[in-house]
Amino acid sequence: GRKATWTIPSWPGAEAVAAAGDSGPDHRPTDGAAPFSLRARQQSFVFALAGGRVLLRGQHNAWIHAAATLLVVVLGLVCRVSRLEWVALALAIGLVWAMEALNTAIELLADEVSLEQRARIGRAKDVAAFAVLAAALAAVAIGLLVFWPHLFRQ
Repeated sequence: GRKATWTIPSWPGAEAVAAAGDSGPDHRPTDGAAPFSLRARQQSFVFALAGGRVLLRGQHNAWIHAAATLLVVVLGLVCRVSRLEWVALALAIGLVWAMEALNTAIELLADEVSLEQRARIGRAKDVAAFAVLAAALAAVAIGLLVFWPHLFRQ
């Protein structure tokens, strides 16, 4: 089979490093067949956490998600929700965070391509924003289904 390669040089010397089989400073694999390494897995977590910092530092909506996450966790503890209810809440929280991260990644990439107003880029950003909205509305519905019986017992 054909090996995957990255061909978009983004830093001085990228072509030479890619030819040598090194992924370079932008952390992209050149052949997809690197041997397993615990150190590389650890580095993957470092990169992922750096992405979380980018999200929290640069996106005001992420602050709202953080506050909502904290509220839901506290409310879940106070209401002593069941294990299954925790599963539903955790999935809802994770879905919203994942969609916000993808939306932010799309926005950052689109802005890297062009800062000009471009219709297709605008539509892509709108669709990504809708993904966050849909996830947030689903999370609100799950929150209501979980917490309503705990808060408004008859």
